[in-house]
Amino acid sequence: MDVNGTVAEGFEPVRDAFAKNFELLGDRGAAVAVYRDGHRVVDLWGGARDFDGGAGEASWEHGTAQIVRSATKGLAAAVLLLLRQRGELDLDAPVGDLWPEFKAAGKECTLVRHLLAHRAGVPVLDRPLTPEEAADPDLGAAAVTAQAPVWEPGTDHGYHAQTYSWLTGELVRRVTGRPIGEWIAEEIAGPLGAELWLGLPETEHARVGRVGPVEAPETAGALRTRPKRAVSEAYADPGSLTRRAFGAISPLPDENDPAYRAAALPASNGIATADGLARFYASLIGEVDGGTRLFTPETLELARTEQSAGPDRVLVISTRFGLGYMLHGSASPLLSPASFGHPGRGGALGFADPESGIAFGYVTNGFRKSVTADARAQALVRAVRTALS
Repeated sequence: MDVNGTVAEGFEPVRDAFAKNFELLGDRGAAVAVYRDGHRVVDLWGGARDFDGGAGEASWEHGTAQIVRSATKGLAAAVLLLLRQRGELDLDAPVGDLWPEFKAAGKECTLVRHLLAHRAGVPVLDRPLTPEEAADPDLGAAAVTAQAPVWEPGTDHGYHAQTYSWLTGELVRRVTGRPIGEWIAEEIAGPLGAELWLGLPETEHARVGRVGPVEAPETAGALRTRPKRAVSEAYADPGSLTRRAFGAISPLPDENDPAYRAAALPASNGIATADGLARFYASLIGEVDGGTRLFTPETLELARTEQSAGPDRVLVISTRFGLGYMLHGSASPLLSPASFGHPGRGGALGFADPESGIAFGYVTNGFRKSVTADARAQALVRAVRTALS
């Protein structure tokens, strides 16, 4: 496999790990980017643009973008935190003060910070939405408005895998009068010069590859881990919070459908290049070459201050969340205990580590069964750690 791109002196271990992801871990097409103190030090890509592409098919090029699934959640969280930074949003305000209809069905005490920290108690929908309904922000907002919480808001946490879309998207629309995808384009991606979208414009369709499921090769067997029995049972049980949370959109959407990519679902369908993802996280912790710093030091500390920790009612493992971001831990290992970011189910990962000045982005077209920690992304994180040692 030819690996394209550049690494700064000292970051050669990342190139080696990236090449081994193709040789040993079955990557089909992927890219990784790393920034240090706002300067890009890793920019690598390789493989086929499409997960099902073979010899003679389109190659992954510099600027190829992919859907990043739940890595989108970190981008959505930044919108709410920036609104707070600008004095337009109080994290301790009841959501119903800004969105009166949301008070229904026992949610009147839900706070804005509960939405960000997966403590709102509405990770499921009693009636799942079809992909077409999910793409309609009015229908999505109405669905979470009508939903009764499955635990008292603020008293516990559980991953809002799909409902995070309508909770955050509608709140941004109520505060700003703008759709969240438009806000991101104008206030984040544009000023940063970052290649990321929530609601893909038609002009960018040609650069986005096809994504799909891939199995880990047998040679990677030593790296496989068997999920705990409770986790396996939760994913197998149609009535579990786990299955219902991930099944809030049913049937599962076709992630290669242009209509789905054009929708704005902050929980699941952002599209980015590896550089766009890394550049975004670099802007949260400092100045960026050719861009601007997004978070003040105060907002940065808010983002990575632990809000939820312990057994996750949905994921059935122990998770840690700040305000919209996963924090370093056994469920989602990042670079160091100071790191914060968000994985995308089955592959993508973006995070920042303010202590080392590192920002990281990895995107792939082949999705595994992993939820919070993918072996390919983890190999690259370890290589970054080696480069810094």
